[in-house]
Amino acid sequence: MAAETKENYELLTQQAKALVTGEDDWVANTANVSALLFNSLKNVNFVGVYRMKNDELLLGPFQGQPACVHIPIGKGVCGTAAQAQKTQIVKNVHDFSGHIACDSRTNSEIVVPIFKDKVLWGVFDFDSTKLENFNEIDQKYLEKIAEIIFNH
Repeated sequence: MAAETKENYELLTQQAKALVTGEDDWVANTANVSALLFNSLKNVNFVGVYRMKNDELLLGPFQGQPACVHIPIGKGVCGTAAQAQKTQIVKNVHDFSGHIACDSRTNSEIVVPIFKDKVLWGVFDFDSTKLENFNEIDQKYLEKIAEIIFNH
């Protein structure tokens, strides 16, 4: 599990909320939350957002190695999460048909949709060097944190 315990995630959720409270700029908020999670979650090699722009996902603030800039809707784990508007947990990206390998060290991934005013705004992407790094507890708390970006 990326944060190991519910208590750790409760603290991360509080920290994320404190970082974005009083700030309306999406760049500042997603940059700070990406940095918080990159430095707090275990075995991650990328934490960042992709936002919807011109009917595709466009790279936003992130922490980690350089990443793919444009992702078509329905392609890769990020594009699949955007199309389904539902969190995707991939225990082994090498088994995911159509996986887009921005960093060859990535072995597992979770992608969480971000909504603004109940409309898909983009996705939060978390990559890990470890197989099966993410589970339903990660999903629950990362979805809460993603919701904080525009609802604080």
